[in-house]
Amino acid sequence: MRFDTRLVHSGQRPTPGTGDIVPPIHVTTTYDRFAQDPPRLFYTRGENPTRAALEECLAALEDARFCAVFSSGQAAAAAALSILEPGQRLVSSADVYGGTYALFATLSRYGIRVDYADLADPAQLRQALASDVAMVWVETPSNPLLKITDLAEVSRRGHARGAVVVVDNTFASPALQRPLELGADVSLYSTTKFIAGHADVLGGALVCDDEALHARFVEHRTVTGAVPGGLDCYLVHRGLKTLSLRVARQNATARSIAEALCDSSAVLEVIHPGLPSHPRHTLAGQQMSGPGSIVSFRYRDDPEKLLARTQLFACAVSLGGVRSLIECPALMTHRPMPRAVRLASGITDDLIRLSVGIEDPADLVADLANALEGDR
Repeated sequence: MRFDTRLVHSGQRPTPGTGDIVPPIHVTTTYDRFAQDPPRLFYTRGENPTRAALEECLAALEDARFCAVFSSGQAAAAAALSILEPGQRLVSSADVYGGTYALFATLSRYGIRVDYADLADPAQLRQALASDVAMVWVETPSNPLLKITDLAEVSRRGHARGAVVVVDNTFASPALQRPLELGADVSLYSTTKFIAGHADVLGGALVCDDEALHARFVEHRTVTGAVPGGLDCYLVHRGLKTLSLRVARQNATARSIAEALCDSSAVLEVIHPGLPSHPRHTLAGQQMSGPGSIVSFRYRDDPEKLLARTQLFACAVSLGGVRSLIECPALMTHRPMPRAVRLASGITDDLIRLSVGIEDPADLVADLANALEGDR
């Protein structure tokens, strides 16, 4: 089956006995052993049929063997990090999500070293992976600077050092980029974002082909209890069915918005992989099937003034939903980063990040234009 068909059919077989096209939502916490033939379900912290259906679909989207879903993207990230041992080293993209940075900050207490580098820069990539490393953590496109990292090259160099390569693919989603095909070991998702798509459910996922890695992720999830319930899994799976349709609309609108922002005197710089001005525009076109629907730009005036003036763009964190959002990373998503670290990575106080939804493109362009006109 091709990608769009898998979105609709994977993990969605009609229910035996009733023929339900939509499988039932399993909200039970426990299972009667003697009502099962053979007994295979024990306790929902370990097993849940609705959860298993979602995992089957997410794995199928990347032609992978395994998927483990979690109660949030942060929980999925913690599970991925759980395979590291004291004394090991992790190399990460410099401009990662603020919550990821906060999570990495806890690793020193376990004797794990974290080094940051601009992995989109070939020279920094070579230097960062010139010595032993246990894990390479990549965001591409990165949050919020939309840097594009060569996943095939990172995977080649990381594997030469014996590292596990984890790609946070939240910004692209499997509709635009499939890291395992490019050599990565693990695709990580905050399913809260594009995959669920409606800003109404938290979730995370780790997709991989390695059975031993998958077993460790599941063990961590079961022991720590970082499991999503049946209703949450149902909501993520329901939203997933329209992923391709939503992403196509969002990508086209984001391109229009990026081009319009380039013409505004209130904007200092526009960052979007779909623009020829993006330094790795060509690479983005090679490893992604679309440039994504996140647009970042640097604003001439006080960011808080702009955030208060938009009408259709809600001032809120998160991304990937059907409604458009606007935020200032320095004030919002990346506040956990020390200011000096944030500035060194390029996340300046004037940076604005847009998550483009599925509204009419002309209305969104007009909303931003009206907000930017407030400078005059």
